[in-house]
Amino acid sequence: MGRWGIVTLAAVAAVATACSPSAADDATGDETTTSTTRTPRITDDSGRPPVTFDPCYDIPDDVMNAAGYDAVKKEIADMPMGTHTFLGCTYKKEDLVPGVRRGYSLNILAGNVSLDEELKKNGHVATSATINGRSALLEVDPENRDACTYVLQTDFGVVFVTRLYNTDHPGPTPQSEWCAGMEEFVGSIEPHVAN
Repeated sequence: MGRWGIVTLAAVAAVATACSPSAADDATGDETTTSTTRTPRITDDSGRPPVTFDPCYDIPDDVMNAAGYDAVKKEIADMPMGTHTFLGCTYKKEDLVPGVRRGYSLNILAGNVSLDEELKKNGHVATSATINGRSALLEVDPENRDACTYVLQTDFGVVFVTRLYNTDHPGPTPQSEWCAGMEEFVGSIEPHVAN
């Protein structure tokens, strides 16, 4: 797994240390639109494009709530790296199915690395995909149990959408369940992702 994949999974698994977006930033539903003019919260010294999509602010809360994620509890999960920038947002979906799953952890991470760079790093676990006409990758790593990642291409780089299946039983979850419903979910947020 490449370092960006590790960054993505670290953000999903991390204990929340960042703050949630403030009440002053609470825009609901139709009031929130994707903005390419926002000043990024984090920039780097790489000369790469600034990350103009902010997952915590540019995906409407009603879209996430409709998918079963509690947008009130979303948390900023940025990863400034000096040579790259990753703006992140974590969500939880607590839909307990006793003996099956406790729910899902979700991380959406926008970064200024290219889809080609990601393919070079994780091509061994990636397959080409298209979400609403947008070039993407689907990454399923058998060694990274219970995780499913879609990587969407953007003008500034990529957006990772990584979901971790939280089991409610000992032992592995069948690999066929790792990405169940993910393509539809990613399709629902794709229109809000900056080009």
